[in-house]
Amino acid sequence: MKYLLFFIVVVSAFAKAYTQEISAQTKTIDFKEVTASLSLDFDTKSVLGKVTTTFTALQDVNQVVMDGKKMQLVDKTPTFAISATDTTIVFDGSFKAGTTYKAVFDYSVQPSQAAYFVNNNGSEQFWTQGQGKYTSHWLPSIDDMNDKIIFDLKVTGHNRHTVIANGVAAKTLKDYNVLVSEFDMQKPIASYLVALVVGNYDVKTATAASGVPLEYYYYPEDSLQVEATYRYSKEVFDFLERKIGVPFPFKVYKQVPVKDFLYAGMENASCTIFSDHFMVDAIGFTDRNYVNVNAHELAHQWFGDLVTETKSEHHWLQEGFATYYALLTEREIFGEDYFYFKLFETAEQLRALSDQGKGQKLVASGGSSLTYYQKGAWAIHILRERVGVNTFDLAVQNYLKKYAYKNVTTEDFMTEVEALVTVDLADFKKNWLYQSAFQAEDALQSLKKSEFMQQYFRLQSGREAPLSNKFTQLMDAIASGNDYLGQESVYQAAQESINATLPVFKQAISSDNVFIRQAVATSLENAPQSLATDFYKLLKDDSYVTREQAMIKLWVYHQQRNDPASQRKVLDMMDGQFGFQDGNLRTLWLALSLATPEYKPSQSFGRYQELISYTQPEQPYQLRQNAFNYLRQLGSFEKESLQSLIEASVHHVWRFRESARKLLKEQLKNPKNLAVVKEFAATLTEKEVAYLKRVDVL
Repeated sequence: MKYLLFFIVVVSAFAKAYTQEISAQTKTIDFKEVTASLSLDFDTKSVLGKVTTTFTALQDVNQVVMDGKKMQLVDKTPTFAISATDTTIVFDGSFKAGTTYKAVFDYSVQPSQAAYFVNNNGSEQFWTQGQGKYTSHWLPSIDDMNDKIIFDLKVTGHNRHTVIANGVAAKTLKDYNVLVSEFDMQKPIASYLVALVVGNYDVKTATAASGVPLEYYYYPEDSLQVEATYRYSKEVFDFLERKIGVPFPFKVYKQVPVKDFLYAGMENASCTIFSDHFMVDAIGFTDRNYVNVNAHELAHQWFGDLVTETKSEHHWLQEGFATYYALLTEREIFGEDYFYFKLFETAEQLRALSDQGKGQKLVASGGSSLTYYQKGAWAIHILRERVGVNTFDLAVQNYLKKYAYKNVTTEDFMTEVEALVTVDLADFKKNWLYQSAFQAEDALQSLKKSEFMQQYFRLQSGREAPLSNKFTQLMDAIASGNDYLGQESVYQAAQESINATLPVFKQAISSDNVFIRQAVATSLENAPQSLATDFYKLLKDDSYVTREQAMIKLWVYHQQRNDPASQRKVLDMMDGQFGFQDGNLRTLWLALSLATPEYKPSQSFGRYQELISYTQPEQPYQLRQNAFNYLRQLGSFEKESLQSLIEASVHHVWRFRESARKLLKEQLKNPKNLAVVKEFAATLTEKEVAYLKRVDVL
């Protein structure tokens, strides 16, 4: 079963491109190990720790610098002085070339970013996200990715929580029944790949074909979603390890969902963190499964974690490879048609951008996610076809083995490829690596190697043709049961008169293919009278997206016909369904029920309170955003939801924060709402007050 075309593609979700360059200190100091004993204070949102760091002087120097943002220190090393600035930790002394030193110090910090204390539906949770914002906001480290270090973490206390971090874990109970969780990493990694999660979790374990332990974490209340969420996880791991041909770089592999994550996922070494938005049941798997993110982040364990770019201009070596190997993995699961259609979709995006004169070189700093991820994947695909699959695979293996736990450039990779071929790759490098324009003709010829894509192009070419000339072709495409041919047929039919294309839609709704049926629900602006009965079938379809579209369109259909009884029938059928983690079905149902006159009026206040409760900070931001939007449409903001909206306006997830700020600005144009905010302003946090003052509300 394949997930939908609108599925959240990793594109800018996974992580930002790095911007740091090789620092001057890299040439004089080599940090070897960082061992940290940590504890978390959830009340003050602080990280407390004792750090032992080992480093070797490569030249005679009088000062050594670690990165550490706004940290308070206690000097524990008698042999040399340790001090802190706003951004660094400084060791002063006489450090001789070739000598290894050890520094020990205590610190505390309230991280402003890169580490987050969140309220997960009333349960405490802590997680980190070093990439793009740097681990040095919560752990003394080195922001420069070229200095790879062995990190071993020890976390003390938190007996009520599960502690998860990079490396092999060991847990012991010390005096006074204090839990100590220790993690042994063994291999050196860039600092941005250090991870720590603390929260309420259960775990399901498996073992890869190679013997690597696999750990799948989940919230206890999500136990029924584990199978669907982690579906194919072992297959993904085994395929990538087999396809890449180099053993998994670490001793264990963990995957951990967290609340209000900044991106879709992050490839911390041996410990992927991903958004709990991807925790789904069997129906949710249809539309919003974790497979692509799962494969992408796992591929990064080799491309990014084992070998790491030297600087940002080579970022495609990480994102392009992770994107392409994720596609190869999905081809194993979802088939050839899926593989080629995904390539086609991204080629269309890249071609459109290039036609606008906005194309970007692949090997350059400051590129967009579309460039590093999708153009990077396309470059790999073309190169793989150019040199042959077996040669390409061998070059990748040589590259990974040669530069294991080191840093690389584009030329390092290309050198390994060119060592195995006689064909001149100068044109490939010029056109695909250093040319801003997307090579659309190369991409088209590659796509045409797929018989399915040839069929799709023939069908697509008929978009402007009269219906009479393509009617049979549309019906045949739906009858084929192919996801993409069937969807294209429905989309073309939606541009014609409903009376003329009614047989097309009838056949599509009767199809065994959930995506073809969904195309009907999403492509039609309204539920037409001739399909109203059929839309009732879609209310029970195996897709939460289809159910959502069918519910709103049937409700509107009956409203336009002044048929409140039928509106109530739709609401009765959909009561009790929640949908995805963002409550897409439940929040819509609540809004429609509140907008339906005389629908169970004795329960209307309770439904209103339920909708307001979904705006609260302990809820996932995606659910909160849905609730805010429906309250806006209902015109029903009051004290509690306004307080939540203000909190959302300083949230750490920037997409949510910006939408909340826009909505808050709109709501405060209402004098009544503004007066309510000023009444409770004294109860707001310092951060919230500062924002309201900045926008001239207070």
